[in-house]
Amino acid sequence: MRIDILTLFPQMFDGLLNCSIIGRARERGLVDIRLHDIRGYTHDKHHVVDDYPYGGGAGMVLKPEPIFEAVESIKSELGLSAVPIILLTPQGRLFTQGTARELAGYQHLILICGHYEGVDERVADHLVSDEISIGDYLLSGGEVAAMAVMDCVVRLLPGVLGSEVSLVEESHIGGLLEYPQYTRPPVYRGLAAPSVLLSGDHGEIARWRRKQSLLRTAKRRPDLIEKAVLAPEDKILLSEAFEIKS
Repeated sequence: MRIDILTLFPQMFDGLLNCSIIGRARERGLVDIRLHDIRGYTHDKHHVVDDYPYGGGAGMVLKPEPIFEAVESIKSELGLSAVPIILLTPQGRLFTQGTARELAGYQHLILICGHYEGVDERVADHLVSDEISIGDYLLSGGEVAAMAVMDCVVRLLPGVLGSEVSLVEESHIGGLLEYPQYTRPPVYRGLAAPSVLLSGDHGEIARWRRKQSLLRTAKRRPDLIEKAVLAPEDKILLSEAFEIKS
């Protein structure tokens, strides 16, 4: 996959692109991530990318010209007329794990990081194919949102994670939060890991983990449990979990 990111602050991505999972994926050629400074597509000597909003109001608005020209340059380089173009904006649809899976199915993505008071509406109306928000709160710009989207998408690409089992069991993959995790030592400062995890009984371990996943989701994210499609066995496990906790 290739991901092109349009931003006013390409230096913000340095750490993420060179560390951890994304850094290793790039080294192995599993993902090609390219940063484009929007200022590089201006034509005045001061590289102005924003201006006052028509009609008055606070803040500055990103101009359409450099964004259109940056996208057109990328599409020309790729030799493609159609590429998914995503504007990161608080007005977009909410980003979820399902959205990440959807985006991971593309060969190319272009992410546009909004900034200042917003982006000229002609970008949203006539250039982008989708608008995405990572939550109902305000950020200084779309860079943080682009990082979140990129991280979620890249880890879904084939071969990126060392264990496909890890991917399947992570939080939100099945619509539920992940079960609690423990590791050595079995007892630390008098705090013991659940004995079932040390039993070697894989059937009981799987049952315990499913029960804990259901309970954690019900308590912390009731909105998710309400939308989840639960099997009859899940309903029994959830009932048992609440009885134990009460």
